Amino acid sequence: MSLDQLIHNCKINDTKAQSELYKLFSSKLFTVCLKYSRNYAEAEDNLQDAFITIFKKIEQYKNKGSFEGWLKRVTINTALQRYRHQGVFDIINEDHIEDNSVTIEDDNDISIEYLLKIIQELPDRYRLVFNLYVLDGYSHNDIADLLKINAGTSKSNLARARQILKTKVTDYKMGHQSQSL
Repeated sequence: MSLDQLIHNCKINDTKAQSELYKLFSSKLFTVCLKYSRNYAEAEDNLQDAFITIFKKIEQYKNKGSFEGWLKRVTINTALQRYRHQGVFDIINEDHIEDNSVTIEDDNDISIEYLLKIIQELPDRYRLVFNLYVLDGYSHNDIADLLKINAGTSKSNLARARQILKTKVTDYKMGHQSQSL
């Protein structure tokens, strides 16, 4: 069955088509959920909520643009909605921090798993902005709209996230250097 036919069948609430769509895209969307969740269990919850939303709103997809991109946007928005309800951004009033780029040298001593782990450990407001900006390519204005914050707050949260990550990577490297001595 073609993707267009699958989408059409999902729009008429065909449960077999919905199951097929889930099988086709769940692993990719779970990866998105992991980026926007505190842990594996929360990512699973976000994935389930995202698919519920996808099936409710699939009528809104008009076969224009990438379907996978549409799924990803719905999934990100579903995960962010959880944080909006929790008030993660309600008390943010940070001074603007210079958006200094933090570069991490290409180093085989640091695994992707470790980098993902320390990104997941960031406080919610920093992790969400970091993921949206660095990993998914959203602008600060887009992030501000998505998270209902101002662009300056987005920039300061990104800068703070980068500072925290740089510190953790430096500490990790120092720990591994002293172990090898």
